[in-house]
Amino acid sequence: MRRGRKLLSGPLVLAVLVVAVAGVSFGLYWFQPWKLWQDETVQEALPSAAAPSATPSAPGGTSTPAARPRTLASGDLISHEHATSGTVKLVRLTDGSHVVRLENLDTSNGPDLRVWLTDAPVKEGKAGWHVFDDGKHVSLGKLKGNKGNQNYVLPDDVDPARYTSISIWCDRFDVSFGAAELARA
Repeated sequence: MRRGRKLLSGPLVLAVLVVAVAGVSFGLYWFQPWKLWQDETVQEALPSAAAPSATPSAPGGTSTPAARPRTLASGDLISHEHATSGTVKLVRLTDGSHVVRLENLDTSNGPDLRVWLTDAPVKEGKAGWHVFDDGKHVSLGKLKGNKGNQNYVLPDDVDPARYTSISIWCDRFDVSFGAAELARA
């Protein structure tokens, strides 16, 4: 009985406890499981989406409608690692710049989620989970929220015609939460 108590209070037990606490701490940091129960909703308007106005075009008082943002391509999100739904649009703004717009996004929250513009084909099921980092992709930044409507500006040096899909990408685990094939308008 005495020997058992000595083993439980010895350096081996202390080492095991230190390793266990370190392992649990690392696991919590890496997986961030609490995010599965936390939703972040973002509601952004489309940039330059003001109501169309008339601009004079001729001395006789005739007018033409002002330029409006134009959807170049769109697609519906499909689920991969996590249930994901919503619509993705590639929009050219009136100033010639481009944004990727996520509308009615609904996905799980997770660690290190990004919005990627890619050249990879969108595949259903597990076959599509890991394809987006195989080819060309551009990270448009961290996912602003796992629900709602949001915009992601394309860098000026990115030619949107070279990319065919969007992925909600988990950079921590190299897996797609959901993706959409961009069908040209």
